[in-house]
This record gives sequence, structure tokens and C-alpha cells, in this order.
Amino acid sequence: MKIKILPLSLFLAYGAAVAADEQPADKVVPKVEVKGSAAMEARRNDTATKIVVTQEEILKNGDTSIGEVLKRLPGITIGGVQGRGGDIRMRGLGSGYTSILLNGEPAPPGFSLDSLTPDMIERIEIMRAATAEFSTQAIAGGINIVLKRTVHTGQTEIKAGLQSENGHPGGSLNLQLSDRKGPWSYAIGGGVIASRFDRPARELTEGEDASGKPNLRREGETWSTGSFRQLNISPRVNYAIKPGDVITSQTFINVNRFNADNGERITTLFGAPPPYSASIIGVNAKFEQFREDLSWSRNLGEGVKLDMKAGVNYNHRDVTAPSHQFWADGTQALDRLITSEGTDKGFTTTGKYSMPVGAGHALAMGWDASYSKRSESRIQRESSTVGARAENLDQLYDADVKRVAVYAQDEWNVTERWSVYFGLRWEGLEVTSAGNDYEDVNNKFHVLSPLFQTLWKLGEQKKDQVRLGITRTYKAPGVGDLIPRRFASNNNTATTPDQKGNPDLKPELAWGLDLAFEHYLGEGGLLSASTFVRRIEDITHRRVDLINGLWVSRPVNDGVANTRGVELEAKLPLRSLMKGAPSIEMRANLSRNWSELDSVPGPNNRLDQQTPVSGTVGADWKLDSLPLTTGGSYSFQSGGPVRISQQQSAYTSAKRSLDVYALWKFDPKKQLRVSMSNALHQDNIAQTSYLALHDTTITPTFAQFRAQLEIKL
Repeated sequence: MKIKILPLSLFLAYGAAVAADEQPADKVVPKVEVKGSAAMEARRNDTATKIVVTQEEILKNGDTSIGEVLKRLPGITIGGVQGRGGDIRMRGLGSGYTSILLNGEPAPPGFSLDSLTPDMIERIEIMRAATAEFSTQAIAGGINIVLKRTVHTGQTEIKAGLQSENGHPGGSLNLQLSDRKGPWSYAIGGGVIASRFDRPARELTEGEDASGKPNLRREGETWSTGSFRQLNISPRVNYAIKPGDVITSQTFINVNRFNADNGERITTLFGAPPPYSASIIGVNAKFEQFREDLSWSRNLGEGVKLDMKAGVNYNHRDVTAPSHQFWADGTQALDRLITSEGTDKGFTTTGKYSMPVGAGHALAMGWDASYSKRSESRIQRESSTVGARAENLDQLYDADVKRVAVYAQDEWNVTERWSVYFGLRWEGLEVTSAGNDYEDVNNKFHVLSPLFQTLWKLGEQKKDQVRLGITRTYKAPGVGDLIPRRFASNNNTATTPDQKGNPDLKPELAWGLDLAFEHYLGEGGLLSASTFVRRIEDITHRRVDLINGLWVSRPVNDGVANTRGVELEAKLPLRSLMKGAPSIEMRANLSRNWSELDSVPGPNNRLDQQTPVSGTVGADWKLDSLPLTTGGSYSFQSGGPVRISQQQSAYTSAKRSLDVYALWKFDPKKQLRVSMSNALHQDNIAQTSYLALHDTTITPTFAQFRAQLEIKL
């Protein structure tokens, strides 16, 4: 990727570094100690329910991705194959129901959490109920990823790591630099990751006739081998014009390369063979991401504050995928080359004006707007032998997404024990698209979201408290779901159909109720029980139909879904129960979720991506006699059958994960962290069915071993 203009924060970082070098040698930078209970106090006293995950907790297990960190938290599950990442989900709901924010703003188009490493993150905020300040596209809740920005003292930190998965090595190197001098402060984070992978899987396709007699059985094997390389840089510069008047530049740059050789071989034991019995597909992908945010926070006096931010983002991807299809006798039937290129670019602006209206009472109002433009081309060229059908496609399209929101909110500590939050947010979206193989799309809508949350503190010691929230939220259809382009499957069947968008999709609208009870113990301990209810209108799911001789999967609005759940959470430092006990912190969480879709007959007519049961049990032990901290966690995520429509159903197996780690401190500036994730390495089983046709995929997973040396200079 070529960036002709030096990012603003990199330019400012150079100036800040020069200023830091001019600091007198006898000038001692004060050391600031951040107590571990600060995050718990923030959760305890915030009217709007929020769980804050500190940097210490983020880095504790030696994770290399944000998904690995989040999967241990209450009510959060990860989609996809175990141990390989996937979309982040809350409250058991599926993809898209959770708002993902980056520094308080919706993540830009084309952005992936996989592009962030845990070392780049200052904290993670988990919001179980929506607030007016952030997007109300958060039926399940929201997750705000806050990149590092607080600079207390000059520091250089280097982390070098090695890892191994399924016999394939990988490595990482991370560097963090920070310093401050007078009004200037800067922090520059960066890292490189390189790894190789080998991911086999097995497939089984079975069919039955009208009498239930088996009439089809195919067995297949698939494989995917390749490499992944990533470089990221995240510089941040702060300039304090005067106390309470700060300008900040935050830049994020990510470049990664992905190469894979994929293959499939199918053996038909009886019944009709597939159109092609084997295929070999190569993937060569290049991705570049760039984001620059410039923010200004100004104290106007007497508690009045103005925060403004403007940002630009640019994402580019270039993918080449040659493939070859083969007949059952091994001769080549089809030669295909797909080249695709896509670009997302846009800008965002946010602002917030807040002012007090009395003791413990504050009003705020603001705006949130963005514009993004996506341009994509997909060129398919095929040549075939006799009996195979060749199809050449030129698919070009542009899409514009405009989003505007205004909001107001009132936070009031009515009494010492009772606080309330009122919010109102209006948000409008417009998606327009034009392509060479479909009619123009123009989809616009707006949502008015009233929001209410309240907190009661009980008892003289205020160790017990009750929360209540009522929210209006929504889920907007994604750009890809609106555009009616067809993506062809290698072997088109009812269980492996072509994919196509639907320009007539409407947003899903939801009313939600949240209720929670929390009991706080000493030493950062907590016991919590919460429940939620959501009624979602115009629910969206993918329906498979036979269109012009081809099976096609499309998203459709189809009825009303009612979902509810219960979440239990416990954090118990042993010393809060017994004085003189070892420094052991125990933690556990359990979530149980239910849902029904009124347009689908039962049984098992729940939302098709919902996780019925999930939970984690873990402990950390910091030895008093040795510079050693060790711990581990066991996570469970249930699956089971689900009925998607009258003809469609699916099944996923339960996922069990065991992660362990150990940290040895040689001295205050050097430590070694070793860990093993996915120690159980169980197979992942997924099945899709259409009437009497069943397609099952069994995917092995593998334990991953890591060792990381961390040095502070």
C-alpha cells in the first residue's frame, strides 16, 4: 500500500519525540499507579450498565486476537469454527445484532477486529443496553474497543513471541513506545505477525426418498493450507493546549497478506454424483487499512465540555482466486479465474456538548454522521471441456452509505442511592447502489430510539444494587445483503446454494427490557444475576429457493422473534472470603437463552444463530513465594438443532475450550509468558438440511502453544 501523505499522528509523534528528548536529565516523571479496582468501581457507579475489561485482563492469557479475549466474558460467544475466530456475539444472538465500536464510533466498512492485537488496546467496554451517545444498532448490546491513549510516563516495551498450531510455526513482534514532555505526549504501537496453517475437514452428504429410504451418500475431504502475514502501526499524539483543552491525533494502519491452497475431493458411494467431484482453489489476498481520527476536547468552564472528532478511513482489498474443477475420473472439466478488487473509503464526524444543571445532574447532546463509498469489481473467466458449462461474468458495482444521527441524554443522580438515565436518539440511513448486472438500489429508513436506564443502591453499605433498562434498538441490513449480485457455489445444491442479496430488506426493530441485581464484595469481588427480553420485528433469515434451475439463498424479512435470557456472573478473590488465603481469583459466568420465531413451525424454531447455553469457569493464582502467576479457563458453548424454515434446518455441535497460561517475572522489567489455548482441540460438527438432503461438515481443531518474552526498557 502506498500512502503519499504522512499520517498526521506520525508527523506529530516526531515532534513529540523531539520535545521529549529535550527534557532535562534531572526531571523526574511522576509515577502513576492505577489500582485494579478502578474498572470495578466504574461498573459499579455507572447508571448505564457497563463492564470494563482492563489492559491487564486483556493481556493476561497471552491471547493474540480480540476474540480469544472476549470469549471468556459473560454473555459473549464467538461464531465460526472453534479456535479460528469469527464474528462476536452477545446475548446468544447471531451475527450483526451486536454493535462493534472502535474508540466510540461504529467500526468502518471493511474493518476486522482480527486486524487489532491485544497490545494495541487500552480497554474494552461491554454495554449490555444501548445508550443515546452510541449507535442504537445494538439489539444485543455493544462492544467498544478503545485503543491505547493514556500516556503517564516514558516507556519502551518489546514483546517477541513464538507459537505453533498443528505442527506449523508462527511468530510475532510487538513494540510500544510512549513519552511525554510538557503539553506533548505520544504513544506508538506496532507489530508484525506471521503464521502458517493446515486445516483439513471431512464432509458427508446424505439423502432420502419420500419413503425414508437412503438414496444418496457422498463422502468428501477438504483441505486448506497457507500463510498469513500482518503489519500494524497505531500512533497516537496528544497536545494539551491548556488543562482541559486537548487535541488528539489517532492513526491506525494495517497491512496483511493471505495465501491459501484449498481443495476438495468427493466420492459418491451411491446416488447421483455432484456436477464436479474434485476442485483445487488458490487464494492470494492483499488487504490494506488506514484510519485517521483528529479529536478536540475542550473544557468551557463551570463543568461545560465540548468534544468533537473527525476521521477518514480507507480500506482496499485485492483477491485472485484461480480454480480447477474435475470429473469423477480425474480429468479436468473447468478452468476458472476470479479476480476481485474492492475499496471502502469515507469519513466520520461526531460531537458532544455536555453541561451540568445542578449537583449530580448533567445534560448532553450531540451528533454522529458518516459517509462511506464502496467500489467493487469481480471478473470471472472460465474455459471448459465437453460436458461442462463455462460462464464468464463481469460484476461491477458501487454503493454509498450515508448515516446521520442526533441525540440527547440526561444523567441524574436523584439521590445518593438512586440515579436515572434518559436518552433519545434519531438515526437515519440511506444505502444506494448501482451495478452492471442489477437494477439500481435505493434503501432508506430512520429509527427513533427512546432509552431509559436506572440504578438503585440498596442497604447502608451499598453493596447491593438493582438495574433496570428499557431500550428501542434496531439492526440495519448490511450492504452485501441489499445488493442482488449472485455468488456461484462450486457445486450448486439445496445445502450448498448460490448466494444473493435482497434490495427489499427492511431493518429489524426491537423493544428490549434489561433487569440486573449486583452484589459487590471486597477485593474486587462480584456476584451478579441479570435477565433480558427482546421482541424483534421483521426478523431477517436466509431462505433457500429454486430459481431458474439454481438453488439460491437470500435474506428475507420473516415475522417476529421473541428472545429472552438469564446471565449469572461471579468474581471471587479468595482473600475476600478468608484472610490469609492464597492470592487466587476465581471467576465464573453462565448464560441461558431462549427464542421463538412466529413464522416457523416448531420444535426448535429459535433464531438460527442463537447460542442456547454458554459459560466459563476460570481461576488465576499469583504465588506469594515465587514470581509466578498461573491460571486457566474452561469455556462451553452449546449448539443443537434449529429449524430455519418449513424446509430448512441446521445443527451445530457444542464447543468446549480449555486455555491455560503461566507468567514468570524475572524482574520488574522482564517476564516470560507461556500459554496453551484450545487444549481440548475437539472436532467442530455443522450440518445443514433441506427437506431430506443433509450436508455435514466435520472440522478438526488444534491446540495452539505460545511463548512470549516481554521486556521494558
